[in-house]
Amino acid sequence: MSKIAVVTGAGSGVGRAIVLMLANQGWSVALVGRRRNVLDDVIRAAGETTQKLAAFECDVADEVQVVTMAQAVRQQLGLPNVLINNAGINLPRRSLKELTTVDFRRLIDVNLVGAFLCVHQFLPIMRERGGGTIVNIISDSGLAASAKGGSAYAASKFGLRGLNQAINAEERGNGIRACAIFPGDIDTPLLEKRPAPPTAEQRAVMLQPEDIARCAMLMIELPDRAIVEELLVRPR
Repeated sequence: MSKIAVVTGAGSGVGRAIVLMLANQGWSVALVGRRRNVLDDVIRAAGETTQKLAAFECDVADEVQVVTMAQAVRQQLGLPNVLINNAGINLPRRSLKELTTVDFRRLIDVNLVGAFLCVHQFLPIMRERGGGTIVNIISDSGLAASAKGGSAYAASKFGLRGLNQAINAEERGNGIRACAIFPGDIDTPLLEKRPAPPTAEQRAVMLQPEDIARCAMLMIELPDRAIVEELLVRPR
């Protein structure tokens, strides 16, 4: 089977780390994100690879853009057998006291609806081919809500956990597996969206993007007979 992966939120943090690991392991990768110049920077960081890396500018919350992106991926790279749903946002004003309905809907659209739209495009390809792996990068906020993450963020991540479980419930017989990773605090640019961003000392003891990328690679590289349905990863 070909080694073609789609990674959303590929321009920074965990997405960037996953792309670089996939490229190092000989995968062709579709880098999906809202800023083309940032995606191109990741491709340059990968250096010379034996496979093809291609950037696709796309807001995963926009169905038209996702459909267009999926068509372009198939034309330029082929039929993916791995999808990494990593794109996600959070808000500085995230408490229930401050949260607006507009911000709530936007966050749900990116974090949850965006993942579904990507699944909706690539799952039929995997079903037709008789196999595939979907990795959903969630958060430990998808297991237990906290004021730190905020209510909208927790709602989106609980929903993504449900989507992950539903894929396995419906598609296991088609050779498709959905794997959910629930990281604790990771030192990524998303931390800058916190009302009080952590200090350098606090960041130093957090998980690093490469830690979560290694978890994703484990799920992808396991034999088809095995599946890690859910994995909780926290700083030691």
